[in-house]
Amino acid sequence: MALRNRVAPDGTFHAVTARGTLMGNRGGRLHDPQTRTLGRARWRSRAWICCEIAFKDRHRSVMGAGYTEFFFLDEVTALAAGHRPCFECRRADALRFREAWTRADGTRPGPSAPEMDVRLHGERTGERPLARLGALPDGAMARVGDQVVTPCKGRLLGWSFNGYAAVAGTDPDALAELLTPPAIVSVLAAGYRPRWHESAGGIAG
Repeated sequence: MALRNRVAPDGTFHAVTARGTLMGNRGGRLHDPQTRTLGRARWRSRAWICCEIAFKDRHRSVMGAGYTEFFFLDEVTALAAGHRPCFECRRADALRFREAWTRADGTRPGPSAPEMDVRLHGERTGERPLARLGALPDGAMARVGDQVVTPCKGRLLGWSFNGYAAVAGTDPDALAELLTPPAIVSVLAAGYRPRWHESAGGIAG
């Protein structure tokens, strides 16, 4: 039976058999290690991070005695769910992310990880704004009806736990529910390039 540890772009948890390419956590244990099922809590701290699946030969028992591991299709999905790059296992990406955040804010020095976490947590738990599809930067995700979409190199891709597929016939002036936190949308607009799942292929490059 699949564990309920796959994260959708809206931040919800699902039990699916499709494998993710990145791992993350929300600051602690959200599951019962005996039954490997989630409790009612959805985070233990504001630090929601996105990590490498393999790092320094470390080995974990998924949903064991430690923190709850969650898995994402790719970094685009993790960012939409409100997770930022980890400063340990993905330090180079985390520094690029912070530099783009600094460019977006126009202030220096760059924010600390806890400072980013405070802003992101407010956006994750607040009301989601509407956004015009044609104004979103590549990698920002929005929901149109029951479909999650994201622009990428001039095309619109539809998301699923298994990957992406091109979407046609969507009005670029249409308003959609923005899933990616606005601060991260600004980071993407300021030049941060997230990792895409291989199903984006030549579209995502």
